[in-house]
Amino acid sequence: MWRFKQKEQKNLLTMTPVLKKRYQLEETRAEPSGLRLIIPRNNWLERLSVQFMNQPETIKVRLDELGSFVLARCDGTWSVNEIASGLEWEFGEDAKPILPRLVKYLQMVEMNGWIFWKSDQ
Repeated sequence: MWRFKQKEQKNLLTMTPVLKKRYQLEETRAEPSGLRLIIPRNNWLERLSVQFMNQPETIKVRLDELGSFVLARCDGTWSVNEIASGLEWEFGEDAKPILPRLVKYLQMVEMNGWIFWKSDQ
């Protein structure tokens, strides 16, 4: 008889997102939110395009105020629940519905490979 292991379910609210070390947040006065995400171009094809086609060495992603707020707290000390509470306190009605928007944003950031998860369970 075959027995399948059930995948361990984790509570997203207690998990902690962490921005990967290769990505940096840069403060800038040119952006209304004050932060940009700097993505280095490190794979071999990107390095060739940087060297021979005069492409930029990094990609600079402009973040809005909510995105800046969230990514600035992806340092391994803030859980998703704490980030949601901070969004509600900082932005109030402008951030609502807070939890669905935050979860969707974190999914997109994770799909881009910018964060990893630390679990507190």
